[in-house]
Amino acid sequence: MLNALLPFARMASVAAFIGLLMPAFPQELKYPQTRKTDQVDDYHGVKVADPYRWLEDDKSAETAAWVEAQNKVTFGYLDKIAFRPQLAQRVKQLYNYPKYGAPSRKGENFIFSKNDGLQNQSVIYIQKGLDGTPEVLLDPNKFSTDGTARLGTLEISKDGRYCAYTISSGGSDWNTGAVMEVATRKVLSDDIKWIKFSNLAWAGNGFFYGRFPEPKGGHDLSSKNENQTIYFHRIGTPQSADELVYEDKAHPQRLFNVGTTEDEKYAFLGVGDPSAGKKGNALFFRNLSKGQKTWTPIVADIGDDQYNPIDNVGGKFLVQTNHQAPNQKLALFDPDKPDSPWSDVVAEKPEAMEGASTAGGKLLVTYLKDVTTRAEVYSLTGKLENEIQLPGLGNAGGFGGHRDDKFVFYTFTSLDYPPTIFRYDIATRQSSVFRAPEIPRFKPGDYEEKRVFYASKDGTQIPMFLIHKKGLKLDGTNPTLLYAYGGFNITISPAFSPLRIALLEQGFVYATANLRGGAEYGEKWHEAGTKLHKQNVFDDFIAAAEWLIANKYTSPEHLAVNGGSNGGLLIGAVINQRPELFRAAVPQVGVMDMLRFHKFTIGGAWISDYGSSDNPEQFKAIFAYSPLHNIRAGGRYPATFITTADHDDRVVPAHSFKYAATLQEKASHATPLLIRIDTKSGHGASSTTKALETTADIYSFLFDSLGVTPKF
Repeated sequence: MLNALLPFARMASVAAFIGLLMPAFPQELKYPQTRKTDQVDDYHGVKVADPYRWLEDDKSAETAAWVEAQNKVTFGYLDKIAFRPQLAQRVKQLYNYPKYGAPSRKGENFIFSKNDGLQNQSVIYIQKGLDGTPEVLLDPNKFSTDGTARLGTLEISKDGRYCAYTISSGGSDWNTGAVMEVATRKVLSDDIKWIKFSNLAWAGNGFFYGRFPEPKGGHDLSSKNENQTIYFHRIGTPQSADELVYEDKAHPQRLFNVGTTEDEKYAFLGVGDPSAGKKGNALFFRNLSKGQKTWTPIVADIGDDQYNPIDNVGGKFLVQTNHQAPNQKLALFDPDKPDSPWSDVVAEKPEAMEGASTAGGKLLVTYLKDVTTRAEVYSLTGKLENEIQLPGLGNAGGFGGHRDDKFVFYTFTSLDYPPTIFRYDIATRQSSVFRAPEIPRFKPGDYEEKRVFYASKDGTQIPMFLIHKKGLKLDGTNPTLLYAYGGFNITISPAFSPLRIALLEQGFVYATANLRGGAEYGEKWHEAGTKLHKQNVFDDFIAAAEWLIANKYTSPEHLAVNGGSNGGLLIGAVINQRPELFRAAVPQVGVMDMLRFHKFTIGGAWISDYGSSDNPEQFKAIFAYSPLHNIRAGGRYPATFITTADHDDRVVPAHSFKYAATLQEKASHATPLLIRIDTKSGHGASSTTKALETTADIYSFLFDSLGVTPKF
């Protein structure tokens, strides 16, 4: 996550001046009274009050009543925005076009996803050959009557006979597994419960998967996710007969995943311990072709180095790793000579390696060059053969395939380039458009995209992408939305969003800043935004806002900011540190209580990025920026629109509940301080309908807060 502190002194007069310019918000709000308790915790000698601890109990009648009261205020406010119905309709229009996923091959069949436009869930299709007639393989819209049950992961067996898949309900991270017979579309009796954060890895007549014990409260938001285990499920047998293949009772918060090679000769087991602050993983393997039942270590100990197996090449394991290579490399491990040094296949480069895969007897490797993708093709021995020419500066993903493939698919996008599926022919080294979307009411030529670099507080150059209408006047009056994430080694690449058109066509500037903490420039960039260095991320974001203002794209009274999850923490932190810099803020599903995040569901896994309040030194750093604990009494905040959902079992809604209650209690009521709590939804929208409703409400709030009346 991210953020930092800039000098307050020189901004004081600016803040006062802005206060005079800002018109009063049109609606007078009366917030629900939130009961306070005398809960106080001692952190290494520091007493910290937590008066709204009771809101952590999402199952209590009092919390339910509080949620209802808050939503009544929020939706009452939104209902008075005159243009909201028209904006909601516009958002719906912009999203209503067919959207396809890139095909993947299984034998002679190709599988792909398609959403006709407004379907709540994309449908999975199968067809024989690229010229065959598509048939529905699986329609997730039939999982539930309200469309909020989602398809998680889907894998087809090597022989193409079975399809295993998972289903989540109402936005939860909990999944249930099922198996379908591909030829008949018959769903079998296999019913696998309590899957979470797991892939499905086929091996012969069954698959590996990860599960947790059934929580005492069912879909409980208040308990930790501990004691994950790996099982093997054989088709046609009850879950009670599944074979336990890995557990670690001595380390209940460790996380595991299993994958198998394309030929299913080997299985790989990854073991991570992020709750112990470790960023890397141990790696083990089984020789399935020899019936091996024990896991043999490749890397026995968990440290900060990551090891991601790609494939077996001639009986040796190709592994992507950042061991002694912060920007990542590809290396070979010989299981027959486990004590021998690894040999580099593709050495580390100045650019960060984004991903790697094998297909058609080649290595296909993508790199990040100033946040945009470069794709290269290597021989299996690591000889560079050619670069894949992409349409421009943007993000490309895919490239995976099978050993006998003649071509692969990838998808390219940028802020003004809708996701387009390309077919890359391995022999001719040529790409061609396979499927391009037809988006009504969008003309790329009407907009301008650019990449800029700006200096953060410590002088570090930070990349940022902008898009706006052509002919923009740099007079400081443009409504602007600045978005960022900055954490967990995740890259925020420039990507198209049809919903964003609703902002751009009304004169908005959209900016996305690539803060430290992400993966944009490799592990060193990531580390510079973690634990005791987290303030760098906030500094990077604040500097982005100041650059936009200094270059007259916008001004504080026209600038809004947005981020979700780790990005929600970012927004909460920066509006505490520099509230006068922004007119409106939308923190979504944010990690707001930095002292207790590790006590809920999967929160312990975030210690590797954040540190922990249990550690005295890390507590001091965390406490200094925790959004919940740094709200200024009497402070005038940007108009704030907090979003969360009742089924968010990743960043539990208590984070946003306690943050909203504290903000409404302490901050000046000169601006709206609202929380929108969705139902039957989770860390991400559980359906297209939910996503469009949330987006329309956020955009309505932003237009209203920035004084922009959209014209339709």
